[in-house]
This record gives sequence, C-alpha cells and structure tokens, in this order.
Amino acid sequence: MTSFYMAKVITMGEIMLRLSTYNNSRIVQTDSLYATYGGGEANVAVSLANYGHEAYFVTKLPAHEVGQAAVNALQRYGVHTDFVVRGGSRVGIYYLETGASMRPSKVIYDRAHSSISEAQPEDFDFDSIFRDADWFHWSGITPAISPQAAECLRVALQAARRAGVTVSCDLNYRKKLWSPAEAQAVMRDLMPYVDVCIGNEEDAQMCLGFRPEADVQAGHTEAEGYKGIFKAMADEFGFRYVTSTLRESYSATHNGWKAMIYNGDEFYVSRTYDINPIIDRVGGGDAFAGGLIHGLASGMPMGDALEFAVAASALKHTIPGDLNLVSADEVMMLVNGNGNGRVQR
Repeated sequence: MTSFYMAKVITMGEIMLRLSTYNNSRIVQTDSLYATYGGGEANVAVSLANYGHEAYFVTKLPAHEVGQAAVNALQRYGVHTDFVVRGGSRVGIYYLETGASMRPSKVIYDRAHSSISEAQPEDFDFDSIFRDADWFHWSGITPAISPQAAECLRVALQAARRAGVTVSCDLNYRKKLWSPAEAQAVMRDLMPYVDVCIGNEEDAQMCLGFRPEADVQAGHTEAEGYKGIFKAMADEFGFRYVTSTLRESYSATHNGWKAMIYNGDEFYVSRTYDINPIIDRVGGGDAFAGGLIHGLASGMPMGDALEFAVAASALKHTIPGDLNLVSADEVMMLVNGNGNGRVQR
C-alpha cells in the first residue's frame, strides 16, 4: 500500500439528492428513477476520504429523514459530518438524463430554497472549523446558489486565511445558476483568497473573463492555447497553481481527457486518456480536484500530482453516480500504466 501524508481537508457546499434515469432512458419515458446523493464539494470530500485523508464537509441540511439520508451517504464513505448544521426545510434535487452517442446528458435542477441556500454565516463557527486544518476546497457552484451562500463562503474564506489554510477553488461555472456578469462580479472578488485555481476553458472565461487561444468546440485543446491565460490569471490573482482539464468530446460516451498545470514558472501537460465508453461523466471534474488536492497535499511534485488527478478522474468516468469510489493504490496502478481492465485476482 502506498504511503502518503494525510491532511485535514475542509470542503463546503451543497449536497443534493440525485435522481437519474436507468439504462440511458429519457426522463419522459421512464417510470422509475435511481436515487443517490452528490454535489461538487461533497464529491471531493468522498474522494479524499477514500485516499485516507481526514475529510470534513460543511453544509446545512434539514433535520428530517431526507437530510439524514444525505448525511448517511457522506458517513458511509468516511467523510466527517461534525460541521453539518441541521435546519431549513429541503434538500436540493437534480434530475439526470444520461446521454449516449451524439445525444448529450441533461441536468434539471430543483434546488431553490434548499437549506444551504438560505444559511447565514452565523450558522457556522468557522474559526473552529478551520482549527488545525491543512486545506479548504470550494467551487463556484456554492456562491451561485444564492447571495446568502456567497456570503457564508466569503466569511469562510476569511477564516481560512486567518488560519493559514491552503485554499483551492474549482471555478465550476453553471449557466443554469447565473450569468457570466453575475459570476464575475462575485468570483473575481473571491480569487485573492485562492492558492490553487482549477477549471476548464469555459470556467475561466465565464467566471473570470479569461479566454483561451484555443477552439475547444472544434476539439482543439493543445496546451499552447492555455499558457497565456494561465500566466495572466496567476499574475492578476497571485495563484500558486493554475490548472485546467482539457476534454476532447467525440460523443457523449467517448472523450479524450488530459490536463495542464502551471506554477508560475513551469507548465506541465499530462498524458491523455481515451475514455470509451463513458459510464457516467458527472463528478469527473470533482474527481480531478480531489486527486489534485491529494497529490499536492501529500507533497508530490507538481507533475506527479497532475498525473494522479487525471488518472483518478479517468477512472471516475467508469463509475455510475457522482462519487469516485477508488483508492489511491488503484489510481497509482493506472498512473503506472496498468489500464488494460483485466480481472484482478
């Protein structure tokens, strides 16, 4: 078993009830849905717990049974729920129709007035939450939920700064939650708190106003098109690392997958994975973030951390549900070249 430094990591956001169709069927034709739980920062917490880290998830959930089921889902995979506040009336829901071939997957949100969207900063004792913590991770989904959630996040970031905690942000732009103007008005003000910025080309453009010199829609994801904006982002906001996943989408079930990272001095591009067929790509970016945090927090060199993150995310594409249920050793096996899928006996 591989030995790593185990960090205390805090993540904060919304965990949702996911209702998805079976066997790639459409919502309009199905009479049953499969219920699981997930959400950006919760998915990252599960990944980190699977790798052996001390992972905590911060949110607000109702005290009723559905809220408890969400808590149970986190605890099942070793995530600490000590900082989950109970209150409010509802758990956010999202419906997932999984695509196939040229038909894309679709997400429908039903998350208005969820408990975390109506939470107030005084609901959380952030100084206690960040005591002895090593890392704090959040995503652009959280401040997009509501102005109240954005203010909770701002107060959390101030507490993390006081505690000297390393902060990572997955920009995670969601056009169904806010416009680019709304996103930039909030996100740019939060970037000075961030040490590690994670995103893709759309996230950088919509959340921060940086456009890569690459035609991503045409499948052009050469690293050269990203170097300029990585450097500009690091120069403007003081990021220690800037990283982006680079997806080549041939169909809903066949993608090329790699990533790039910049540390203010050097650029590093990972190997490319040809993922076909994709079982479930939802949560793939969160799996990447969890893998990157694991690598950097464990003291891996920048390139090794990126290779771990990309391999972890590639594996997530083969697992149904939001969560990346793999161990660090399984990821390292893929990093080291064993991707043949043979039965392990």
